[in-house]
Amino acid sequence: MGKRRKPSPPSRARMAVLTTAMAAGGAVLASGTAHAEPAPTLASVKEQVDKLNEEAEQSIERYNGFQAQQQKLQVDANQIQEKVVRGQEAMNELRTRLGAVAADQYRTNGIDASVQLMLDSDPSGYLERAAVQNQVAESQANLLKQAQDEQRKLDQDRAEATATLASLDAVGKQLAEQKNGIQTKLAQAQEMLNKLSAEDRARINAQQSAEKAKAEAKQAAAAGTAAAADRASRSADRPDMNAPLPAASGRAAAIIAFAQAQLGKPYGWSKTGPDSFDCSGLTSQAYRAGGRTISRMSQDQWNDGPHVDRANLQPGDLVFFYDDLHHVGLYIGDGKMIHAPRTGKNIEVLPISAMPYMGAVRPA
Repeated sequence: MGKRRKPSPPSRARMAVLTTAMAAGGAVLASGTAHAEPAPTLASVKEQVDKLNEEAEQSIERYNGFQAQQQKLQVDANQIQEKVVRGQEAMNELRTRLGAVAADQYRTNGIDASVQLMLDSDPSGYLERAAVQNQVAESQANLLKQAQDEQRKLDQDRAEATATLASLDAVGKQLAEQKNGIQTKLAQAQEMLNKLSAEDRARINAQQSAEKAKAEAKQAAAAGTAAAADRASRSADRPDMNAPLPAASGRAAAIIAFAQAQLGKPYGWSKTGPDSFDCSGLTSQAYRAGGRTISRMSQDQWNDGPHVDRANLQPGDLVFFYDDLHHVGLYIGDGKMIHAPRTGKNIEVLPISAMPYMGAVRPA
């Protein structure tokens, strides 16, 4: 029986071929089991950006509320601290007067009254002086009562100042939290947009323009104005700054004239002008220009006057949107408003049908 030959090891070339084949097979298997994360669609990016901007605007209105509260508390704290200073000065004066009375009493009352009468060379003069001393004692009692009352008021003012300063500190922390939240949401929205190509960003802008034009066309069609519908269908991203606004009179005319003068200025969160505005900053300053002071925050502006039915809207009315009333605009007639939209956009004219309409208010 012949000797069996030991099989020779595979050559390096053959090993390379086998390794390559195995790698290719593994890649095929991997491709069959692994799934790449689908790239976000343009529509989903736009939806997320819009949601972040809306959440930011909600936080901005809360920020405005905390800011107004902080300003009021600061005024209150300053006034109370001034009262404390005045009270302390009054107490110091009373203590000085009490000290003088006590020293005088010690000098004159060091000897028993009966002994003083026996030793006095002029008893009638002593009795007159005693009567004066009784008056001084009564005056001293009144002075002591005044000092006690002043001290009690001073203690109350100090306690009120301490509580007000504590509230001011708490509101300051809430203000900082809201500010951080706003900046985070706006940064997230901007980051998502930055990841898009210039072409995709242009598409989003075009979609927003188309949505605005569609809303305008719908508003015009509802009013039965074919010419207005045709103009709306050709609407660009920026409003026509020269378009005539519906006529208004009196205070409404001044309010609308102010808002019209702001068209094209950028939205600025928590800003009340003159270079940028947020939604409630624009409406509050417009009313100020018309001689009427209204609240700073949109939710508070909802309570600044009687509510008005949509069918009875008049130029100058405040119009509100979304369930929590976090957006407000200024009605100018013909179903349109001037409003400050959101970060990255400019003050514009927009149909009130373009957003979830909640109601209107007519401040007196």
